[in-house]
Amino acid sequence: MTVSIREVADAAGVSVGTVSNVLNKPASVSVETAQRVRTAIERLGYVRNDAARQLRAGRSRTIGLLVRDVRNPFFTDVSRGAELVAAAAGYTILLADIDESVEREASYLELFEEQRVLGLLISPVGDALPKLNRLRARGTPVVLVDEVSADPTLSSVAVDDVAGGYLAIQHLAELGRERIAFVGGPYSIRQVTDRLAGARRAAAERSAVTLSTISTEALTVLAGRIAGERIRNMPAASRPDAIFAANDLVAMGVLQALTMMGDVRVPRDIALIGYDDIDFAAAAVVPLTSVRQPSTELGETAMTMLLRQSAAGSEYEAEHVLFQPHLVVRESTVGSSLG
Repeated sequence: MTVSIREVADAAGVSVGTVSNVLNKPASVSVETAQRVRTAIERLGYVRNDAARQLRAGRSRTIGLLVRDVRNPFFTDVSRGAELVAAAAGYTILLADIDESVEREASYLELFEEQRVLGLLISPVGDALPKLNRLRARGTPVVLVDEVSADPTLSSVAVDDVAGGYLAIQHLAELGRERIAFVGGPYSIRQVTDRLAGARRAAAERSAVTLSTISTEALTVLAGRIAGERIRNMPAASRPDAIFAANDLVAMGVLQALTMMGDVRVPRDIALIGYDDIDFAAAAVVPLTSVRQPSTELGETAMTMLLRQSAAGSEYEAEHVLFQPHLVVRESTVGSSLG
């Protein structure tokens, strides 16, 4: 049963105001009285209702963070970066997994609005702008994470994915690879289309290079494995000699499929490059070359911007940060073959 502050006051023989002072302004209470109150708190097992206190004060200490897929280690790192900055400033994060669902996104946005969160970081799936604008109209700061803002008044932190796609194909072309396949999807995801656009730009600059596409239903290991099996079953003469996967999870699925039977070797027969440079990339059976995003720094920067926005209020001017990716070269493109 929940113990009330009134019960603590009665047990200690003091007023409710005195108990509140012990909890919030201990210097204003005598040592003897404060000790009597603390003894009553410990004996009764009282736990203060911090959420109610924050609502009465009109200011929450909780920040909402919505990510597209918490199973993706990229978003784990983004969340870690955001949490480090929030914790240092005395705030807590309420993490929600959208799971690539527009319906879940809408539901969580409503929940966070009801919870009166201090601010919101979001990697949107659908067109969330109307709901985000409603939150902003109420004075709730919002920052887009891993997304370029189409609204100049809405702050954002993202990575130049077109540049990342260009880096991937440039690397493969410089290694002499000519039949390159882009593996990823769905194309409704902005990051996928941007990475493909960069890849096409790099391929167009090299007459010897052809770029084909193999669509996946998701950016997961399973989707990559299905695509990899399809590639492995192609006739050797028409099989690509290099693959650029839209992210590392897809790339690792492709790698599983290609190496499972031992008849296709990476990188001897097919060079493979991923995107994100998650921790597992370096630990793959053939360490994976990848385009690195500063994932933790994305989260740190977004949270710093959000807190700055909260402190400035109506005086805040929107900020837009676009990080540049860089290539991390490993054995899947330049090393010895597996087997």
